[in-house]
Amino acid sequence: MEKLPAKSVREKLSQWESKLAPLSDSQKVVVMELSAVASQRPLPEGLSSRHEKLQSVNAPNIDSRMLNIKNTQDLFAWFDEMDSEMLTDQDGVYNDYSSHLKLYCKQCEQMLNQLCTALDALEDMTDKHQFVSLKTQSLHDACEKLVEEQNELTHIAEGISNRLAYFSELEHLGQKLNSSSMSLSTETFPVLLARLDECIAFIECHPHYKESPVYLARYRQQLSRALASVKQQVTQTLKSTTFSVLPQQQQAQSPTRVVSENTYSQYYGKFRSCAPKIKALMKEIEKRIEKSPEYSTLLHDCLQCYMSQRSTLLSPSITSSLIQFTKQHSTDYCSLVRSCCNFLSRVCIDEYQLYTHFFSETSNELNSLIEGLCYQMYDILRPVVIHVNHMEILTDLCTILKVEIIDEIVEPKGDQLSVFSVVIKTLLGDIQQRLVFRAQRFIATDIRGYKPSPGDLAYPDKLVVAAEAQASGTDTFSDTDSVFDTSGNESEPTTPSSISSSYSLGHVRRRGKDRGTKELHAMWYPTVRRTLMCFSKLYRCLERPVFEGLAQEALSECVVSLQNAADLIKAKKGQIDASLFLIKHLLILREQIAAFNVNFSIKEVYLDFTKTRTAAYNLLKKRSRIFSLNSNNAFLEFIFEGFPELIETQLDSKKEVDLHLKKACELFISHVSNTLTHPLKTLIHKFDVVLELCQKEGHDPAKMIQSQPFANAKNVHVVLSETNKLLKSEVPQVKRRLALYLSNEETEHILFRPIRANLLNDYVNMENLSQKYYSVEDQQIISCLTQQEVMLLLSAPAAPLFKTQVQE
Repeated sequence: MEKLPAKSVREKLSQWESKLAPLSDSQKVVVMELSAVASQRPLPEGLSSRHEKLQSVNAPNIDSRMLNIKNTQDLFAWFDEMDSEMLTDQDGVYNDYSSHLKLYCKQCEQMLNQLCTALDALEDMTDKHQFVSLKTQSLHDACEKLVEEQNELTHIAEGISNRLAYFSELEHLGQKLNSSSMSLSTETFPVLLARLDECIAFIECHPHYKESPVYLARYRQQLSRALASVKQQVTQTLKSTTFSVLPQQQQAQSPTRVVSENTYSQYYGKFRSCAPKIKALMKEIEKRIEKSPEYSTLLHDCLQCYMSQRSTLLSPSITSSLIQFTKQHSTDYCSLVRSCCNFLSRVCIDEYQLYTHFFSETSNELNSLIEGLCYQMYDILRPVVIHVNHMEILTDLCTILKVEIIDEIVEPKGDQLSVFSVVIKTLLGDIQQRLVFRAQRFIATDIRGYKPSPGDLAYPDKLVVAAEAQASGTDTFSDTDSVFDTSGNESEPTTPSSISSSYSLGHVRRRGKDRGTKELHAMWYPTVRRTLMCFSKLYRCLERPVFEGLAQEALSECVVSLQNAADLIKAKKGQIDASLFLIKHLLILREQIAAFNVNFSIKEVYLDFTKTRTAAYNLLKKRSRIFSLNSNNAFLEFIFEGFPELIETQLDSKKEVDLHLKKACELFISHVSNTLTHPLKTLIHKFDVVLELCQKEGHDPAKMIQSQPFANAKNVHVVLSETNKLLKSEVPQVKRRLALYLSNEETEHILFRPIRANLLNDYVNMENLSQKYYSVEDQQIISCLTQQEVMLLLSAPAAPLFKTQVQE
């Protein structure tokens, strides 16, 4: 092997530590330590021992040679010999060291040659390895490609095999479906249906395959055969079950027997016994209903068959049962409706539950079946209820349907009675419509058209009789007891609302026991009693807007009837009794209607044709300008100005009651005040006339008054005495009437307070006149009562209500 150039060797040695064989920091430290030790190394052991040996050997030789020196020439020869030996001995160590170094160099050259040979061999091996690697990689790539091709071919073969399986499965499925041992109730049939669906779906998704239409038609034919066998089995099972029950039904419908619940339990029991097998099939059909129209057709046919069999079985029995209920409760409409609804609700629930034993999902066919059964009841009950004339029966029917049927039966069941709920609400709507009609007739005949009898207007006689009955210890009652337990809050005493509030609170405090409702209502005016009865009956039976309209109409008519009755009482008994009668019943109305949380107001909308009439009149006056072709055309003016005006009005019966109550209270206060101090008011009026005349003419009021005959102190004293006597006699009577009509001290006090204020005002005015225009002596003659004395007169107790109290 050729030697490497020295330069190349040096370059490689220079790169030995940096690139070829880099050293770590610890290795570099070790090299430095070795270098330090090597710099101080001694001579080799061989060289040092040899030098010592030479010295030990040469010393005697030198002495022996010196003995052989005989002349100068021998000396010089000996010296030369010794000099050469000394030089040799001195340079021997270095020569030996040099020889060793040469030996080492030779060995290094050999080692370098071996390294170069090894490097060349290694490079050759590297080239061969790369060559082999390339060959191996190409072989590996070729193998992988072959494996991929093998896998692809295998996948293609499997795909072809899988696709062929959908075609080759036809014969296998046909044999199984046409086998005589095939049973629809086994687990094999759903598997076959699933396989048929898969094959049909695959062929439908790949219509471009060879002979796909042929195989698709044959698969559909197999599916049709399988579904036809399912339909046949379901139909035969349902019909055989129906035929097994029909003889029992005919026997139950015989004239000598009554259809019982046991009969219906047999209807459902036999069907439930055959339901599991059919439901298993129907469940599989329902799962596949979206895959093929054949499944939906089969499910529809099975549903139709089921519904027809159930309708054939139930319709005659239900009709017979409803007719029997009608005969049993021919006079008791509430029992009839309750029995029919309870009976049919149980039938609907049983039908829904039976349906779930056959099918998993609800359908319109079931709703149609139940709807047909429910309308059998509707067709029988509707002619009965729409001819009921009594409002109480109609309200009871509404309560039965809303509370007992809808709230307690229908709503807890939810979807099971959804169709039944629709029919019941339809029947309820018919009853409510009939109730509204009868309520309007009731308002028109019994409230608006009511003609009071003498006993209805016997006030205050009937109140005295009631007070006597209460004092005698018989079944006493307060004529202000409410149908509903309501009470108001106290407010300002001068308003009608405060009177109503205290009126309610007073009678509630006195109420100790429940009284008879009939006796309670007996003391009310008939129209008030009928109006409140109408409210109490209709409130929970009608929708809120409908009730508000009827309530507003009834309340308005009741107020009108009270006003008419008050006018009749005024003609017989006087203004005080008429006013107290009206106040009493308006308070009752105000209190009782507070229990109804509704607005007694309606909005009326009507057309006002005033502008139309005016425009038409102007059109007739301007007939000459009808065909004019300018802006003054009369016909155009009629079109633009003659449109009727839409007017909305709000009628509020509560405000109407408050307004009438306020007017009645004001009229009562004014009338009583004028009656009790009529002589004094007349005298004060005369004084006012004289004083006004003096002011106009500029005369002296004192002289002018003294010159008047009526202003004489004695005459004034006579008038005051007459007024005092009138107060002493009439104030107890007024309080007595207040007690009779109102029966509440707080309400009486509120109503009497403005009367007392008016009377005190009259006496104060008279006292001021006497002090201003009369002397002290005349004032003593006049003897006008002070405020304390008048208050003493006005605080007199009420007169006895009846003769028994007088004797006591």
